[in-house]
Amino acid sequence: MSIPAPRPALLFDLDGTLTDPFVGITRFIQYAMEKLGRLVPAADDLRWCIGPPLKSAFRTLLDTDDDTATDAAVRLYRERYSVVGKFENSLIQGIPEMLATLAGEGYFLSIATSKLKTYAGDIIDHFELRRYFHVLHGSELDGRNAAKGDLVRHILATEQIDATSTVMIGDRSHDVVGASANGVAAIGVLWGYGDRSELEGAGAARIANRPEELPHLVRAVLGPA
Repeated sequence: MSIPAPRPALLFDLDGTLTDPFVGITRFIQYAMEKLGRLVPAADDLRWCIGPPLKSAFRTLLDTDDDTATDAAVRLYRERYSVVGKFENSLIQGIPEMLATLAGEGYFLSIATSKLKTYAGDIIDHFELRRYFHVLHGSELDGRNAAKGDLVRHILATEQIDATSTVMIGDRSHDVVGASANGVAAIGVLWGYGDRSELEGAGAARIANRPEELPHLVRAVLGPA
């Protein structure tokens, strides 16, 4: 009896890949820094904070390895972001059409975000994207799966998908590095917060300039679903 081929799977980052969260994320990082009595950076100086785990961003902003301090900053951020900030966000043009194409071709689609899983669910529902995804995976309140490598490992095990038949799609180097740590290829996207040199330097297999290029690049890496 022949063994069926693994189902080809696509793991999508959220922030900077499907939506642009700039206003909500930067505004409430500023809010947390102000509440802590620290220097408040300009919003444009916080662009690098979009994508990596929130706690690691605050570790850099506060210049500390003290978990008590970074946990306090995360709590302040979340007290307003959870109510207002998650919806100060915009859908990237062309994303629904691209997702519809890939879902229609039969790929297994999952959200794979360092953002809290509950926030991610609210956001994809707000933009009516849930219809395209089989599952949603994100970080937990206790910090589990905030690092992309841990998250990708969790998804591979939980969904029983094969690393060699999976592609991570994201806009920052940590998406690519986290995928590579688990034997998963990555496609970088240039409409988010990472540039070509960041993504290529991290080892992205392909780079997409626009959402409509993704189906072709996915087929080039994985073959048809």
